[in-house]
Amino acid sequence: MCGICGFTGRCEEREQVLDNMMTRIIHRGPDGAGTYMDEQIAMGHRRLSIIDLATGDQPMKNEDGSLVITFNGEIYNYRELREELLAAGHVFANQSDTEVLLHGYEEWGEKLLDRLRGMFAFVIWNNRKKELFGARDMFGIKPFYYSKIAGQFLYGSEIKSLLEYPGYTRKVNTEALEEYLSFEYSVLPETFFKGIFKLMPGHFLRWKDGNLTITRYFDPMLTPEEKVDHEQLIDEIDRTLQESVRYHMVSDVEVASLLSSGVDSSYVACHFGGSRTYTVGFDYEKYNEIPYAEKLSERLGIRNCSKVITTEEYWEALSRIQYFMDEPLADASASALYFVDREAAKDVKVILSGEGSDELFGGYVIYHEPMSLAKYEKLPKGLRKAAASVTEKLPGHPKGKGFLQRGAKSVEERFIGNANVFTVRQRKKVLRYTTPGADPQRLTAPYYNKVKHLRDTEKMQYIDLNFWLAGDILLKADKMSMAHSLESRVPFLDRGVFECAKGIPLCEKVTDKNTKVCFREAAHRYLSEEQAEKKKLGFPVPIRIWLRQDTYYAIVKAAFTSAEAELFFHTDELVKLLDDHRAGKEDYARHIWVVYMFLLWYKEYFTEGGCSVTLEEERARERAVR
Repeated sequence: MCGICGFTGRCEEREQVLDNMMTRIIHRGPDGAGTYMDEQIAMGHRRLSIIDLATGDQPMKNEDGSLVITFNGEIYNYRELREELLAAGHVFANQSDTEVLLHGYEEWGEKLLDRLRGMFAFVIWNNRKKELFGARDMFGIKPFYYSKIAGQFLYGSEIKSLLEYPGYTRKVNTEALEEYLSFEYSVLPETFFKGIFKLMPGHFLRWKDGNLTITRYFDPMLTPEEKVDHEQLIDEIDRTLQESVRYHMVSDVEVASLLSSGVDSSYVACHFGGSRTYTVGFDYEKYNEIPYAEKLSERLGIRNCSKVITTEEYWEALSRIQYFMDEPLADASASALYFVDREAAKDVKVILSGEGSDELFGGYVIYHEPMSLAKYEKLPKGLRKAAASVTEKLPGHPKGKGFLQRGAKSVEERFIGNANVFTVRQRKKVLRYTTPGADPQRLTAPYYNKVKHLRDTEKMQYIDLNFWLAGDILLKADKMSMAHSLESRVPFLDRGVFECAKGIPLCEKVTDKNTKVCFREAAHRYLSEEQAEKKKLGFPVPIRIWLRQDTYYAIVKAAFTSAEAELFFHTDELVKLLDDHRAGKEDYARHIWVVYMFLLWYKEYFTEGGCSVTLEEERARERAVR
């Protein structure tokens, strides 16, 4: 696992600029650094040594120096690809997966991407063609950012690296903020930093002669079969998942596993063959998964390392967490990941985690919704809309209000992903501005148009695979682990697992009584009834409780009435949300958290002296490793 950055063309103090860009991401790779420069490009690499510890340094060249690569990630099937390439006549200088990418690109070009099992963001500079090729993995496990400034191309694993380029001027992308209030994460291709973009999952790019082209090479389209042999399906899921876990154990250093109380991480813990699991919890019974993790780890004969996060240290870390995230993220469990990854990084360099299972196998509770609404939706739509209009005016949350309102909308109208916080009407009340075309459905509509043939629950899965998974789940997994120089691997998000999961019929995923039906049955082979059927918690955080306590109410109110808040929000409306939540009139915890996380992020990146991590602190991390 590593960090990459670079830029085309020349600028003043070029070497120092590249050094500063690399220094900003030392946390991604404190074990070493490398650079490549010629007249037309500067490439930087920070290394966290996982595979081929002795000879895997980057940037790496092919035999004649015509291709140069910097790579962040792991290719789990690199040994098989290496054998293919050797048979085709390629000569290797080392045992790294990086060199497999180089020779694979020589042999297959962009079609190499269709052969890879792994997580990656990489760039290859072609000295002969004077062309840059860059790619991001199929699900977006690894981040890839880029910008175009004065006719030159910049790229990096993290936005903070690009901010060190002297030609970039920081400016908040207000459209990103408006959409963020609904989605709770940065959803647009253009980031919160105006002019800096994400290369989206499953895409590659080419930069040549000042021109940028971007192509999608993978689409996580579901192709459910009408009927399958149930027992064969369970066998296939179990076999495929175990194979993926074995691939994800490829490493020259120790691999451990995160463990919550959910079936996903429990299944991984049963099969990864390592000696340690890591868990965190809070000092509230409902929000503490440690006892469960300890019990399962003891049964498996492995050590569970756990930590109870105090309320004080959680709140103290929030600004630093938003710094490492690059863009505001209001998923409160990101902070729990920050702490559990910090504990794991004290002992190991690599951990396994259970992300992706819910999207592939139908694990979210909200996937029940189309079934619960099915009978109600048989009523005329006009009647349902009239009922929703009446209930919308009722104060509070009387029984059935949410059901009637959701039932008046199609899935395309009501579902934008696993999070849907501020409505458009609520956004207009709190924001000082609105941007053109800011309706969230404008973003999801092209994806819904591609899956008109699928059932509503499968449409929801497809939306989550394209939005929530990369924008929230995988982003926090990467950024929170790399904040501690820890590599996070996700066995459920494997090419082989997707090929197995995409054809599963809906009835084998979600019923009116359960989620992840077929996967849970596979898990029953190794877990108890309680473990295999346990409802998902996913490092739960007691935000709604804290926001009703004087200490944390005061902290958030100070932020909501600050000069920074005045720039973007009607602060009286923010305070009303906070007061109504504290008084128990409504549960506005997520609304409050979305705004508060943005304000913490803004202070980190746009106010003088706000940055939690200085360049000198990053350099000190490198010195400590050495």
